[in-house]
Amino acid sequence: MIEKTSRTAPLAAPRPVPIRIMRRPATVLAATLAAALLAGCAARTDSVTVGSVPDDYRTNHPIVIAEKEQVIDLPVGASDRGMTNTQRVALGGFLDNYDRSAAPPLTILVPVGSANQVAASEAGSAFAHYAKKQGVPASRIMISSYQAGAAEVSAPVRVSYTAITAQTNKCGRWPADLGETSENKHYANFGCSYQNNLAAQLENPADLLGPRKTTEVDAERRSVVIDDYRNAPVWADEPTREIEY
Repeated sequence: MIEKTSRTAPLAAPRPVPIRIMRRPATVLAATLAAALLAGCAARTDSVTVGSVPDDYRTNHPIVIAEKEQVIDLPVGASDRGMTNTQRVALGGFLDNYDRSAAPPLTILVPVGSANQVAASEAGSAFAHYAKKQGVPASRIMISSYQAGAAEVSAPVRVSYTAITAQTNKCGRWPADLGETSENKHYANFGCSYQNNLAAQLENPADLLGPRKTTEVDAERRSVVIDDYRNAPVWADEPTREIEY
């Protein structure tokens, strides 16, 4: 028997197929990321804006310390001569808040061209003399004049000086309807009168800047109080019994 052998050719090795990987440029990726961040910020713009609007009366009407002109208008009759008792009381109360240590200029404005021009001139001189008695330096008193509005009207004498005071902004501001409460916020004038009253009660506006210096300790009084505390008798109630035998 003749054996037939078949020879097969060896299989060739597979050729590698080139694979192309698409790589995006770094600039495109950075631009996409920046756009996403901006979109997120844009979505929260309203909440940030609304949250930044102040809704505290202490922020809307802050108490500030600043220089302010103190003014009083004293009426003077055409038949008056000198300073009347009513004017003396009013001027005395006005000068009670005058800072003698700072000694700001005290200005007395006398009307000219009014029906009470002569009486106002005499009253102005009397006011200056009274201010000297109240401790105002004579070198800080100035008498000047102003033109009255009408000749037939009795114009007042104005006395003024500047002082450091605690004050707030002017009240009575109503920019919006009070019935509009959809945002659940205070109205613009809320807390203004409270802040003004608090500022008016301050005797020394510098108290808002920091505490005052502590006073000296009274050692003798402290020793008396401590001795009384130590030597005080101790009163103890007798124990009570629920059942008496």
